[in-house]
Amino acid sequence: MAAEWDGKSRGSVFGFKVFVFFIKNFGVNAAYALMHLPVPYFCLFSGKNVQGLRFYFRKRLGYSWFKSALSIYKTYYVFGQTLIDKIAISANLRDSYTFNYNGEHLIKDALAEQKGGLLISAHMGNFELAQYFFKNRIDKTNVSIVITDQDHQAIKDYLNKYLKKDETQFIIVKYDFSHIFEINAALAQNRLVCISGDRYLEGVKCIEGKLLNKTAKFPVGPFHLGSKLQVPVLFVYVFREPKKKYQLYAERVQVISKRPEDLLQSYTESLEKMISKYPLQWFNFYNFWDDEA
Repeated sequence: MAAEWDGKSRGSVFGFKVFVFFIKNFGVNAAYALMHLPVPYFCLFSGKNVQGLRFYFRKRLGYSWFKSALSIYKTYYVFGQTLIDKIAISANLRDSYTFNYNGEHLIKDALAEQKGGLLISAHMGNFELAQYFFKNRIDKTNVSIVITDQDHQAIKDYLNKYLKKDETQFIIVKYDFSHIFEINAALAQNRLVCISGDRYLEGVKCIEGKLLNKTAKFPVGPFHLGSKLQVPVLFVYVFREPKKKYQLYAERVQVISKRPEDLLQSYTESLEKMISKYPLQWFNFYNFWDDEA
């Protein structure tokens, strides 16, 4: 059976409350230090997630057993840091962070064409922070981010107090595909639509492509839209650097073919370049390539 993401985050409301308490009372660095407590639990008891990461490091990147085990721990820890950063930046601590821009002019050039634009990203780094990159530099009213809406409701209700999603407009992926109409409407209004291309849900049409020398499944939607619609297409990522620094990368794609497979190939080549730079920040915690144990 093909591996697929179940669409839900892990964790508890109590755990998030503890980290919010530490951020508010002791600062972000104290919350980072606290992250070393839950990480071993996830490494030991999140069997399928850890197995997916192990396949990624061992079979795709060729790491040794020891380096893979250490990388799994580090990946969970960095992922925890990105969650802390998301809460902290939303809670008016943005000035504690540094944002660097690589290719920002390409995004502005896309908007200048008055056609809208499709920004295809991945579950790498901390892409939801893109809204803070765009704020004050690119009109936030010109950005829509496509997200799934299947996280545990109790966690969402609690975090919504801190994660101020009114910075941008969000388009929720729906099984009846009505979000496609919202995407088209946003593009018609010269909006940039940000969408992830590296994770698909059960029941959603997928497309196959080769990543890190093995075939995997990707959602067809982003690549169908990018290849069929005559709008600018860019690959965009936001990665975490040391010392509370984030780096934005934007790359314009020349869409010549009308085949989604060709755009997917360009995307996987872009992903491989980013993975080589930030191997610990690809947060697909499942058996992405459907590897055998």
